[in-house]
Amino acid sequence: MSTANYVIGVDYGTDSVRSVLVDTANGKEISSSVFLYPRWQKGLYCKPSINQFRQHPLDYIEGLEHTIKDCLAKGGGQEIAHLVKGISIDTTGSSPVAVDEKGIPLALTPGFEENPNAMFVLWKDHTAVKEAAEINEHATKFSVNYLKYVGGIYSSEWFWSKLLRIFRVDSSIKKAAKSWVEHCDWIPFLLCGGNDASEIKRSRCAAGHKALWAEEFGGLPPEEFFSSLDPLLTGFRSSLFNDTYTSDVSAGTLSTEWAGRLGLNTTVAIGVGAFDAHMGAVGGQIEPYFLSKVMGTSTCDILVAPNQDLEGKLISGICGQVNGSVIPGMAGLEAGQSAFGDVYAWFKNLISWPLNNLLTESTLIDEATALALKEELEHKIIANLSKQASELPDEDYAELAIDWLNGRRTPDANQELKGAITGLSLGTDAPRFFRALAEATCFGAKSIVDRFKDEGVPVKGIIGIGGVAKKSTYIMQMMADVLEMPIRIHRFEHTCALGAAMFASVVAGIHPTVEDAMAAMGTGFEKEYQPNFKKRKMYREHYHKYQSLGRYLERHNNKEYQPYLA
Repeated sequence: MSTANYVIGVDYGTDSVRSVLVDTANGKEISSSVFLYPRWQKGLYCKPSINQFRQHPLDYIEGLEHTIKDCLAKGGGQEIAHLVKGISIDTTGSSPVAVDEKGIPLALTPGFEENPNAMFVLWKDHTAVKEAAEINEHATKFSVNYLKYVGGIYSSEWFWSKLLRIFRVDSSIKKAAKSWVEHCDWIPFLLCGGNDASEIKRSRCAAGHKALWAEEFGGLPPEEFFSSLDPLLTGFRSSLFNDTYTSDVSAGTLSTEWAGRLGLNTTVAIGVGAFDAHMGAVGGQIEPYFLSKVMGTSTCDILVAPNQDLEGKLISGICGQVNGSVIPGMAGLEAGQSAFGDVYAWFKNLISWPLNNLLTESTLIDEATALALKEELEHKIIANLSKQASELPDEDYAELAIDWLNGRRTPDANQELKGAITGLSLGTDAPRFFRALAEATCFGAKSIVDRFKDEGVPVKGIIGIGGVAKKSTYIMQMMADVLEMPIRIHRFEHTCALGAAMFASVVAGIHPTVEDAMAAMGTGFEKEYQPNFKKRKMYREHYHKYQSLGRYLERHNNKEYQPYLA
C-alpha cells in the first residue's frame, strides 16, 4: 500500500480555472489542468464600455469538474484518487454573487438564468464607482472609522459597493437575494453540499480586505452604518455573517454528490477559501517584509509581517491589513494595480486591429489561412515588441505613460482615473509606445513599494509570481531596475494553485501549520533579476515625471474642475 498523500489546489483566475494535483511530501506537481470559461470567452454578460464584467456560475462549476477529473486522469486515475486527502480553493476577488436561502447563485435559479445582475460580479467590474464614493463619504459621519483596516478608502471593486449597486439597479435581485457571497466562499460550500446560505463559512481574507469585517468591530460594522447609507440595505447585514475563518480551517468534507462526480472519497477535506494572491503568496514562499507580486491581468501585492510589528499602525491607501488573511497568526497587507497584463493585452489588441478586422476579407488568401496567420502573428506580437523595445537607446526616450487604464487600485484607490501617454511624435513607433507602457506599469509597482516604505513598513525584496513574471524577461528586468531591488521568480508554474494545495495539506492534517506546508512543499525559485544601477538616474528622473503627470491627471479628473473653453 502506498503511504503517499496528495492534495488538489484549485485556482480561479479571470479567464480560466486551473487545478493541480500535488504530492504533499515535496510539492511535486503530479498533473495539472486548465479550463477556459466558455461563456466568458464569448464576452457574454459583459459590457466593457461601462466597465461591466460578470461571470456565469456554470463557467465555474464546469471548470471545477473538468480540471479535477482531468488532473486525476492524467495522474493515474483511481490508483491515485483514493490517496487525495484535501482540496482548497482560491479565486479572484472581490467577486461576489447574490444567492437564495439555499446558497444557490440566483443565475442558477428559474427566471434569472440570463440576468447579469444574478451572476458573479467580477473583481474588475467598476459599475459601482458612485456607490464606493458614497461609502467613503458616509464613513466620515461616524465616530468609529470603519474604513481604517482597508486603507481608509473603499473601492468600487469591493463587496459592499457592488451589493448596493446591484440592489439599486435591479429590484428583482433585491427581492430574491437572501445573502451576498464571495466566489472563494461559495466554491467550498458547493463542494461540501451545503444547502443553507447561513452556514457558509466566510473567509477571513475576503471579509477583512473587502467587506469591512474586523476583529475590533466584533464583525461587520453595525446595522446603522448600512441602513443609513441606503434604506435598501436595511436588515441585510443580519443575513450575512459575524464569524470568519482562516484558510487552515476545514469548511467540511466532500459531499456524496461531488465525490461521485469527481471520483473521490467523501473523506476528502475541503478548506475555507481565500483570494488568489493571498494563497499565491504562500505558494510563492513569502517571507516577512518581502512583497509577493502576483502579476497577471492585474497585480495583487501581498506582504506579511508579525502582528506585534504593526500594533497601533494603520497603513493608508492600501487594500487592507488583516490578521491571518495570508498566514494565520501574521498580519496580511494587500495592495495592487488594477491593470498590469491587461495594459499589454490592450495595446496588442489595439495594434492588431487590421488582423482582427481586415485579414479575413483578403482576396489573396483563403479564410482558413487568414485565421491561421492571425493566430500566428498574435502570439508573436508581445515577444517581438519586447525585443525591439529592449534594443532602443536610453537617450531616445521621449514617451511617458500613466498605467491607470483600469483605474488605480493602490495607492489610494480611484477607479475613475484613466491612463494617458505624452511625448508622442512622428517618430513614435509601436516599440517606443510599448516601452512607455511597460515603464508605466513598473512605476505603478514602485508607487506601491514607496507607500509601504513611507508608512514605516520596509520592503526587503520582491517575489514575482504569475504569467508575466515567468514569461517577460524584459518587463521583469525593467521592474528590478525601477525598484532598485532584486526580484526572485518562483519556479512553480501555477503558484496560486500550489498555495491552495499547501492549505489543503494543512486542512487534511498532513502538515500541522501553513509554515510547515511551505517548508515541505515549496519548490524554490528559478531566476533572480538584479537591478542595473547604471539606469538608476534615468528611471528616477522618469519616475518623478510620472508622478507629476499623474498628479496633473488626477487633479483634472475632478468633476468639479471645468476647463477653460477657447
